This record gives sequence, structure tokens and C-alpha cells, in this order.
Amino acid sequence: MSVVGVGPRGLSVLQRISDLADRLPEGYALEVHLIDPGDGGQGSHSGRQPAHLLTNTVASQVTMFADGRGPSFTEWAAGSGYREFGAAFYPTGGDAGDAVGEHAYLPRQMLGAYLSWVFDHTVRGLPPRVGVVHHRDRAVDIVVRDDGRFDVHLEKGFVLASDYVFLTTGHGRRIPTEEDRAHEAFAREYGSRNPRLLYCPTPYPVDVLQEIAPGSTVAVQGFGLTAHDVISELTVGRGGQFHGTGPDMEYRPSGREPGIRLFSRQCLPFSARGVNQKGVTGQHRPRFFTKEAVHRLQEEARERRGDPRLDFESEVLPLLLREMGYAYRTAREQRPVAPEDYHLTAAERRAVEAVIDPLRGRRFANQRAFTDFFVDYLVGDLEHAELGNRTSPVKAATDVVRDTRAALREAVEFGGLTPASHRTFNGTYVAVMNRIAFGPPRHRNHQLLALLRAGIVDLAGGPGCRVSADPDAARFAIGTDYPDGPEVRHADALVIARLDAFVPGHDRSPLIGNLLERGLVRPFANGSFEPGGLDIDERGRPVTASGEPLDAVWAVGCPVEGPRFYTHALPRQGLASQFTLDADTAVRDMVDHIRRRDDTTREEEHAGAVRKSVSVP
Repeated sequence: MSVVGVGPRGLSVLQRISDLADRLPEGYALEVHLIDPGDGGQGSHSGRQPAHLLTNTVASQVTMFADGRGPSFTEWAAGSGYREFGAAFYPTGGDAGDAVGEHAYLPRQMLGAYLSWVFDHTVRGLPPRVGVVHHRDRAVDIVVRDDGRFDVHLEKGFVLASDYVFLTTGHGRRIPTEEDRAHEAFAREYGSRNPRLLYCPTPYPVDVLQEIAPGSTVAVQGFGLTAHDVISELTVGRGGQFHGTGPDMEYRPSGREPGIRLFSRQCLPFSARGVNQKGVTGQHRPRFFTKEAVHRLQEEARERRGDPRLDFESEVLPLLLREMGYAYRTAREQRPVAPEDYHLTAAERRAVEAVIDPLRGRRFANQRAFTDFFVDYLVGDLEHAELGNRTSPVKAATDVVRDTRAALREAVEFGGLTPASHRTFNGTYVAVMNRIAFGPPRHRNHQLLALLRAGIVDLAGGPGCRVSADPDAARFAIGTDYPDGPEVRHADALVIARLDAFVPGHDRSPLIGNLLERGLVRPFANGSFEPGGLDIDERGRPVTASGEPLDAVWAVGCPVEGPRFYTHALPRQGLASQFTLDADTAVRDMVDHIRRRDDTTREEEHAGAVRKSVSVP
């Protein structure tokens, strides 16, 4: 069998193979071919990236052992001798420095090392009947053979014959769009007039940002976690230093930084994570927005209009708002509130809606007015974050989004929303939820404020701004229309600071292109809307162009973000994990397939033996 892609998702498949190997038929041996050019387990979390790039989840809540049979990220770090020295972590193995605390946000290079440790640990613990071969290569094609097996073609030319295939390829990367090509053409054509002119369609690996000249101006499109990586690489990665903590933090430049100008469609910062007051495994327990409540909505929709699909805004969102309002009141009053007595008040609805859309009803006369609002908003959000996710009504409410993902999945997955509503959900509400509930550690936003005060970072525009090429200036231009008149900011370099969604027909992977061409997979579609991802059945098997599931192949993780929802989150310590469940379902299906095939073979051998004995004179 072959596992294509051995990041965390491929690693989870290998873990489940190890755990379920005792269910294989007696005498059956399984050879697992792992196909990935990188270190086992790491995927996009390279152990070689700079130490200033951080995870955005408290390390104590991250684990590859949701069942508790192995160390969490924090436990592994402590067991490996890591100690904290200011904002840096080193495996000293001694008593110097501070112990890694449960509230720490650790570097992603350390996460990569943890994932590789889990990979090595898993390989060492495989039962004798399971062997592993790691091919440091990429799969570029899969062909179905006449006997029903698969030939997996590797980039270097080798072909693997496989009975089973798991697609765990992780994040995709888009084929250049028309806008990408226009920006790239502009940078090439006018580079002779402006040697600092540069277009970066992705900031990864962050080494590509070395081309941005010191003293130049770079426009960064995005305010999320990827944008924080760009900011960090162009400041700390250039030798700058932060001193102090919290509101007193200041930035001391090295002189090698560019000027950084941030913008996006709404130009709103991502909210900082609140101080975790819930412990490692604590979660908000939903009272209103539950899987059972979603089931009731689906049944009501089926009875009322003959279709169980829901409208997110009119049917699902009210449950989420009520749940957020309940958490808001509980935190504000700091006492238990009886769910049966709770009703969302008009004031609580306004408070929650202001968190979801802080720009509603606001107009800004000019860029200065919007920048003042932006800074005040950032400061206020950090004040709530410092109060904690049980004490701050705002952070208690936004944590509900994170803690009710099971209900969201129940409503959204496999076309659970109407096509029009699914489009609205993906186009509007996913971005809102990411902004309010899955933002950076607090100190990242304190750093952003320090950089704003130091003049290293500024805003390139306001809500509704647009980017264009300015041939006269040989620079990129970010323009915003304000009541006082349009304002334009120029930049030498433009960086698109976001991860690409996996859209099969627009992904640059030769493997995906070949699978689509062969009809072995098809894009997932909810009616007329294609949200991205490969179409799969509930067992994780890709659906072919003819509409039938592809037997003996499974896809999990980012490639199926579309029929499934929020597939990229790693398991949390001590909690049931969809991450683990998806791998378990797929591997159990493979084991059952092996058992059925073995039973059939034994029956055929027995029948042949009977026929042979009967024919003997």
C-alpha cells in the first residue's frame, strides 16, 4: 500500500495502521510505502524553518496522541530538555531558563521536530507484520491496472505497485490566476525602472522574502497568521528586536527592514487568543448549538420543504449567536446561568454582532480616521485577551466558535447547506470565524502595535481598498475611496499573505491534474457551488467522474476540505478528534477490505482444492 504525503495526516494513517494491524488476517504482511520528499511527519511544519515562526495554538493542547498514549507537544518538549530563555527555546537539558509552561506558544520548527519524533516512535513500534519504506519523492500519477491494483508513479521515474492508496497530500498551491500573471508581468516589465519591484504570490518558504530590499516598501495583503509570519520574517528575521512585554513592548530596528504596509478586503486585524483559563482539555459545553439541535433543524427542513439542507444565516447562525450570547452573559456575570432560563437579549445580540462585524454602521472620513480606529480596536481586543477566555465576555463568546466545531461540521459537511447558503458561508462566515476565534497569540498583536508605534508597519488602505499596478510610478498602488477623497499608498513589493484553498481544477499539483484527467477523482460540488476539495463518500473514498466511489483509495485532510469542514486542525489533548476519526475510518475500511479479499481467496482456494480432489481418478 502507498501513503501519498507524510505530514501529520499521513502520520495519523500510519498510527492507525499500527494500532489496527492485529485485525489483519493471520499470516498477512503489509508493506507501507510512504511518499514524501520531506522528513516524516512534518509536512508544512518544517523543522528547518526560522525559530521566530510560531504555532497559533497553546502547545499543551496539541498532540498526535488524542487517546493519551503518548506525549502532547508540551510534554514532549519538556521531556526533550527544552527550556525557555525569554522568547527562545533551547534543548539544554539542564535547570537554566524556565520550564515550558502549558500556556506557551512554541516555534513551528519545534512542532516539526515533535512530529518527526512521533513518526520515528510510530515506525519503531510497528508490529513485525508491518514494514515501512520511505520514498523521498513526490507522486505525480496513479494508474489503475487491469487487475484492479494501482501503479503509483513517482517524480523520479520509479513506479510503485500498490493494492491500496491513501491521499494525504496536505495544503495545495494554486495555478497562477489572471491577477497573479498580471502582477508578475508588471514586475518583469517595469523592473528596469524600479529594481525593488517584486511580486510574491506566496511567502512560503519564507526564504523568498529575502528578495525584498531593505529600505523598500512592501505591501502585505492579509492580516491573518500568514501575515504575522511575513511581518516576523521582515523584522526579527532581519535582526530587529522586541523589548518589554504587553503594552510596554517596543521594537528596536536593525536598519535592514523594509517599510511594511498592511491591507485586506476589510482591513481588520485578527483577534488575539485569550489567556486560556479552561485548562488543557477544557471547552465550552454547548447548550443550544449542538449536533442534536442541527439534526432537529434538518428534520424540520425535510418536513417543511422536502429538503434537509439548511440555510446558514436564517437557521444555523441564530443557534450560534444564542450560544455566543450565553457564554457572553456567563462571563459578564461570572456565575452559572440556567440554560432553560436563557434568552438572547437585544443588548447581547448587538454585542455579539459587533464582535462578528465591528465595521457595521461605521464610516471613516480618511485613512487617518481609519488607522485610529484600527489601533483602538487592536488595543481593546488585547485588553479582553488579557482578561482570559472565561473572564472576558468577548473572548468567552468567540471561544464558542472554536468549541462548537462538531455542530458546525454537522450543519455544513457533505452539502448540508443549500448551495447558495454554502457559498455565503464559505465567502463570508469562514473568514469571520477565523478572524475572531483562530487568531495569533497575544504577544503577536502586542508586537504589531509596537511596530506601528515604531513606524515600521502602517496600513496601506482601509475597508474596500484595491491593489493595482501604477506604470508611471513603477510601483504597486493600494487605493481606498473615502468621503474626504481617494487615498493611494505605493509599494515596491507585493506579498500575498494567505494560504491557498485546495481547489482541484486550479491546483498546480501534477498528481491532482492527472487524477482529474483520468476521471479517478472529481471536484466536490454542492449543486451549482464548488467549494473546493475532492468529492468523497462518508468512508473517505474519492468519488470518480462517473459518480462511483474509487475502491481501495482514501483521501483525508486538506484534499477533502469542501465535503468536510476544518480538516487542518491537529488533535487536542484528551478530546475526541475528527482528525483521528477520519484516519481511523479509512484504515478500518482498508483492513475490512483486506479481510474480505482474504476470505474470498481462501474460499476460492478451498473450492479449487475440492474440484481437484473430485477429479482425481
